[in-house]
Amino acid sequence: MENKFDLRELLDYIDPTDCSYEEWLDIGLALHSEGYPSFVWDEWSALDGNRYHDGECEAKWQSFGRYTGKMVTGATITQMAKENGWTSKRDAGTALEFGAMVVANTNEYQIIDKNWIEESDIQFPRQYELKERRNDLLTYLNALFRPEEYVGYAVSTFTNQDGKRMPDKGNFMRTAGQLIEALKQQDNMENVLGSINQEVGAWIRFNPLDGQGVKNDNVTDYRYALLESDNMSIGKQKAILEQLELPIAAMVYSGSKSVHAIVKVDAFSYEEYRKRVDFIYSIATKNGFKVDKQNRNPSRLSRMPGVIRNGKPQFLMATNIGKADYKEWEEWIASVNDDLPEPEGLDSIWDNMPDLAPPLIDGVLREGHKMLIAGPSKAGKSFALINLCISIAEGREWFGFPCTQGKVLYVNLELDRASCLHRFKDVYTALDQVPKSINNISIWNLRGKSLPMDQLAPKLIRRAQKKGYKAIVIDPIYKVITGDENSADQMAKFCNQFDKVCTELKCAVIYCHHHSKGSQSAKRSMDRASGSGVFARDPDALLDLIELDVKDEAFDNADIPNTASAWRMEGTLREYPRFKPVDVWFDYPIHTVDESGFLAMAEFEGAQEKGSYNGNKKKKAIKESNKEKLVEAFNALSAFDPNTPVTTEALANHMSLSERTIRRYISESAVLNSNLGVVVKVNSDKTVN
Repeated sequence: MENKFDLRELLDYIDPTDCSYEEWLDIGLALHSEGYPSFVWDEWSALDGNRYHDGECEAKWQSFGRYTGKMVTGATITQMAKENGWTSKRDAGTALEFGAMVVANTNEYQIIDKNWIEESDIQFPRQYELKERRNDLLTYLNALFRPEEYVGYAVSTFTNQDGKRMPDKGNFMRTAGQLIEALKQQDNMENVLGSINQEVGAWIRFNPLDGQGVKNDNVTDYRYALLESDNMSIGKQKAILEQLELPIAAMVYSGSKSVHAIVKVDAFSYEEYRKRVDFIYSIATKNGFKVDKQNRNPSRLSRMPGVIRNGKPQFLMATNIGKADYKEWEEWIASVNDDLPEPEGLDSIWDNMPDLAPPLIDGVLREGHKMLIAGPSKAGKSFALINLCISIAEGREWFGFPCTQGKVLYVNLELDRASCLHRFKDVYTALDQVPKSINNISIWNLRGKSLPMDQLAPKLIRRAQKKGYKAIVIDPIYKVITGDENSADQMAKFCNQFDKVCTELKCAVIYCHHHSKGSQSAKRSMDRASGSGVFARDPDALLDLIELDVKDEAFDNADIPNTASAWRMEGTLREYPRFKPVDVWFDYPIHTVDESGFLAMAEFEGAQEKGSYNGNKKKKAIKESNKEKLVEAFNALSAFDPNTPVTTEALANHMSLSERTIRRYISESAVLNSNLGVVVKVNSDKTVN
């Protein structure tokens, strides 16, 4: 399947409830021929709850090896997906045939629940008399054409090679005005149009012609498009057309299985006509209208109102319904599906404020919110996320912050399945945590199968619905980034996918990202993450890890293995006050909070005397701490041997500092003084004790 589309992605654009049995079978045959496993077909088929039967797909699948019918390939699925709004990135910027449907994204234009469409009533004429029939055609002509425009119509037929009666080229040399005046003089339409075969009816072209022919080149104004379906009930067709508020100039019952909607397109060119028709067709399809896509051509014939077809009336159902024109409809279809709430007055809720979301990580993150962990590659971000999954599942502390117990989904995009599972067990073991609630942890292994986040999000939502997850952890996000990570606009759209997951599933989304290149010591925590600043500013909580520069002797003092690395975690929070930085040791595979306080004095790795992040503050703190320790050292030496004077040399040896540093500290001290190397305590008035 190299160099081919992933057909599983395309299946998201095909609703099995809309498929006929033959189409459903073709999809199975296509997946089988392209080497996909049977469960792909089975999972997709199960979305049609009314027709799905457990085991049916597998039974059919086994028979495909003996199938001798038509050859079905993945191209069948590709075409069906295109008809439902999917577009290939490979097609961008290339010339397309008229039959190709071109819509950027129709996912956001579904306004009708296909499962809850109530059929509209159809008011058939009780007696379709000659005068009533004539008036229908007159109304139709007045609604669609100007008097000077040529109208094409066909009342004669011929028999094609399949034995089917088809309309001939017909008449195209009379204007709408001429036809209207002639019809006003006659109740019987046949006296104006010619003899009509009442077994097959009659046809009319809905766009004006030049009077020279009936091809697309003869169309003078790309004013209307035909929307028709032969695969659903008349009442449902009418209901969808009405609910979509399409700008319909005329709606005609075909006398058979369909409603013919003449939709206002108002295109200034053939190219624009194609785009607008494709857009209308895509929106209609997305909302449950099974479009007959053979009707795209602007010179297409439609059913003429006012005639009888096989005993049934081809009658005019309505004119000028829905929006006034295409532009108004286009704006409306976008606005009604923007999913934006209405503004609300603060006064109406002042005394009845909504409850805040409960905390998931106390003091850091609320349920249903987003959190980003940023850090360099060696910070152990993935282990920190696994630790967090365990902390939520078991209801324990994470980096010193209590976690609310609940279910969590870990989306693994980087590790092979075995390595990922072993990491969870290794972290459990290192934490000395009894796995009491491992049933709260689910792992979705997607290495080698990851998709861009805009495609992954709906699949994730579908699988996670009704599971009750408190959090979804995505590790790492570079695997699913769509667009240029340095583009604020593109990354804003990317981050919106996390919002969709949060909103749809009502759970937190937690993810990690790497630091940008170069030294991070002089940067603010929110400016260290790679790419656009959107990464750091979008989440509700940003936790940033930066390595600390620790001397070798620290490991002895802090009782930490010399294989560990030291890190400081800072938080930028939207819902909580900024917490005091948390210093941790990372000793594979877990982070441990530094309880000794030793790391509080450590500098960021690579920090320089000038320009280091908070460097002066750190140095000042160390200096003041040493001054306090100087007095403690003096008291200790004096108590050990009261008869021996305390010297600057003795203090230097005791504190492992230079004698020069000791003398400088004494000169700045309000407690100690020295003379010729001898150190003494002084009173507040500078007199010696």
